[in-house]
Amino acid sequence: MDAAPRVFLASRNDKKIEEMKRILSEFVRGIEVLGLDDVDDYEEPAEDEATFEGNALLKARAGVAATGLPSIADDSGLCVDALNGMPGVLSARWAGRMKNDAANNALLLEQLHDVPTARRGAHFECAVAWVMPNATERVVEGQMRGRVLRETRGAGGFGYDVLFVADEYASAGLTTAELMPYEKDRISHRGRALRELAPLVAADLA
Repeated sequence: MDAAPRVFLASRNDKKIEEMKRILSEFVRGIEVLGLDDVDDYEEPAEDEATFEGNALLKARAGVAATGLPSIADDSGLCVDALNGMPGVLSARWAGRMKNDAANNALLLEQLHDVPTARRGAHFECAVAWVMPNATERVVEGQMRGRVLRETRGAGGFGYDVLFVADEYASAGLTTAELMPYEKDRISHRGRALRELAPLVAADLA
């Protein structure tokens, strides 16, 4: 019996790891997704590229170098129309403290406090990179359009989910933090990118 395929995901975010595993499992039976906490003495590279694709490739290449496993990495962020596409690649550290969701959301609300509802459009963007030990590299991208609310709502998801209502749930007014995981997977920027990437991963691992 063949061993379950193992891939490395360059993330410590448990919710993101579970999200990746749920979607990849639809295409790759029994896949095991390892995160940063499963690897000893892993030095994360600085995410200093100017694009989501650049940062995703940087992290996936570092994952292969450190683990020898096929590696996946994503870079994603919220691009707000009224802020000329920011925070974009700076989303995780928008308030100056890396991955402080509460601080990032508070700053975003402050910056948009006088922006009318009609101009609060935004989209989440994601680039997912897949790098094999044989140097095969693939990158796919996904988007989820919607708008930014004036207050946080919901306890699910992570990052800016508590402020974001996707177009698909505009009539219900539900933030992506109020959706069930399978509902978010169906429409999310990361879900869309991963569903495009997953058949390629399955073919490469076959």
